[in-house]
This record gives sequence, structure tokens and C-alpha cells, in this order.
Amino acid sequence: MSVHVASVGMGKYGKRPEGLIDLAAEAATSALEGVGRRPIDLLVAGSMLAHGAHGQEALLPRLAARLGLEAASGLRVDSASGTGGMAFHAAVLALETGRFERALVIATEKMTDRTTATNTKELAASLDASEVAAGATMPGLAAIVTQRYLQRFGRTSEICDAATVHARAMSVDNPAAHFQKAVTADEVARSRMVSSPLRLLHCSAISDGATAAVVERGVGPATVLGIGQGFESVRLVDRDDLTTFGATRTAAKRAYQNAKVGPHDVNVAEVHDAFSPFVYIHMEDLGLCEVGEGPTAFERGDVRRDGRIPVNPSGGVIGRGHPVAASGLAEIAEVALQLRGEAGAHAIARPPKVGLAQAMSGIASHNFVTILGREGP
Repeated sequence: MSVHVASVGMGKYGKRPEGLIDLAAEAATSALEGVGRRPIDLLVAGSMLAHGAHGQEALLPRLAARLGLEAASGLRVDSASGTGGMAFHAAVLALETGRFERALVIATEKMTDRTTATNTKELAASLDASEVAAGATMPGLAAIVTQRYLQRFGRTSEICDAATVHARAMSVDNPAAHFQKAVTADEVARSRMVSSPLRLLHCSAISDGATAAVVERGVGPATVLGIGQGFESVRLVDRDDLTTFGATRTAAKRAYQNAKVGPHDVNVAEVHDAFSPFVYIHMEDLGLCEVGEGPTAFERGDVRRDGRIPVNPSGGVIGRGHPVAASGLAEIAEVALQLRGEAGAHAIARPPKVGLAQAMSGIASHNFVTILGREGP
């Protein structure tokens, strides 16, 4: 049974005065209007940090009431920063059963009203407790992964700078992106050190925002060709190789098999660059370039909007901002916009036929790959 993305909605990412439900409703209303407010019989929502005035937010019933969807069925999901990808996969699987006709998927996060210390602590919930007890943080573990990558392939931190420069250059053309100003490699290299070799501009920003998509049965300009997910040990010390993410490789293998396509068929990709050097690892794990050749693909210009395989034309997580749960769905939404010819100023040079989105939870312990096509399977 075919399923397609019929409409997407996304508010501006960044520091927003609105609350969580307001952000979600903004994106959802835009997506609903995109399909003429046709009936929704399934609501799937995801948030990692959904706290209201009295603690954990009753997200689903609040959203249903706000959007007038009390007659719909509902699911709430959470897989840390991969939540948006999980929410989309849950909706696709539910529609494929034939029990539902049309789903509204929402992923949302409100983060800027918390202190950095609070956000750091809550984001560490996706890490192993033993590593957190030893003082590990998300940037600290990402720095270890980056150090191993640089060492293995004989690279310097300049490749981290180049990835950020690319992301911010792309986000300038995306009106929904948190960052609307390009940066130079020198500006990135002079930003504050967070955890060597990662500097401030190598790390995704704390953002508020939401993304929504209407997914319905049938074939459309952004049809779901394949989905896949995979796990890897939460503890980094238990992994054999820190320069590759097994969860992505597993998810990609399943998605490619499901879609009956290969990496060479992909015309545009959105990957989860929560830390700028991760873009290289993701490209290599997805088969979009050879192992160790991610930086070279950037140097050749392959990843630009007019390149061989445009990567993160939206600005990615680094440029678009990172309301953690929303990012995974934003990646899928961007691919859908490219396929539907609705990407506007951030459209790639050649209309794509196949696009891929990759979402990541924690330090790549639970990852998702989604493949969309302009034509049905």
C-alpha cells in the first residue's frame, strides 16, 4: 500500500515567545491548510522535553483539542532527537495497515525558556547512565567521535569548520531556519571551544520550533518508497568503531531494500548534523560517498545545491536550528518539499526523483532513514 506526504508545515525555528502547544499548532495548521483541511483520523505527535507549567505536558489531548481533532485516534512517541523520524515512521506503518486514511504528524520542542545547564542535563537522558555519571555530556561524547574520525583519516579540525560554513550558507535561503547569516571558516575557528576539537559553531543551537506533515494513503509527488531504523549500543565504550554509526548503516540497508533503490539513486539528502563533522559520517554510512571521503565531497562541491548529491539544502540541524524532537521530521519535510517543487529559495538545481532523510537519536544509538520518491514504488 502506497503512502505519500500530502503537505508540510513549519514555523520559524529559533528563540520564540510562544509555548509548546502554540508552536505545534502553528506548524500543524499550516500543514492542514495545505490539504484543504481534509479529515484527519490519526494524530501522531512527538516531543522529548514536553514540559508544561506543572511538569510533563499532556501533549496529545491538548493538541487534539486545539486543532479540533478530538474524533481522531492518537499516538505519542519519543526517541530523543530522532523523535520526528519515529513519529513519521509510526504514521506510515499505521496507514499501511489500512485502518487509517490520513494522519497528521507533529514534532515539537520548546527549549529556550530553560537554562543551558537544564537542557544539557535533560538531553543527557539519551546517553548511557554510566557515562553521564562519569561526567559525559552530548558535546563531550561527540568530541570523542570527532577526534577518532580526524585521527583515522588524517584530517584536521578545518573539516569541521567547512561543514559549518556549508550549513550556514544553506540556511540563509531557508526562511524557517534559526540562522539567517552566513559565516566564514575563520569565524567558526575563532568561536568558543566547547569540547576539543568542537567549538561553539560546530554544535547545533538550542532552538524552539515545530514541524508537521500530513501523510495519506495513495501515491503523490512525495511518496514513501522505503523506511528503516536501527540500533547501536548506547555506551560508546561498547562500540567497535567510533568513526561509523552502525544504527545508520542498519537503517539505510533496510530502507534501501524496502525502496528497491540504492545510494546512487538518491538525488538529495537531509542528514542529522547535530555536530557539524557528523555530516561526513552520515554521508559515508548512507553510501553517498566512500568511507573517509565525506570531506572530499565537500571540497569538490558535490554537496552544494547544484552539486552531484546536494546535502542539507535546508541548512541542516546546524543551520536550521535544533528543537530536538522536531529535527527528524524537519529533515523528512525538507525532502518532501524538494520533491514537490515547493522548496522555494532553497530548492536544489535539478528537480529530484528520489530523496533521503536520516534522523539520529542521542549519539546515534537509534537512527531512522526515510526514502521518498516523486513517483510511486
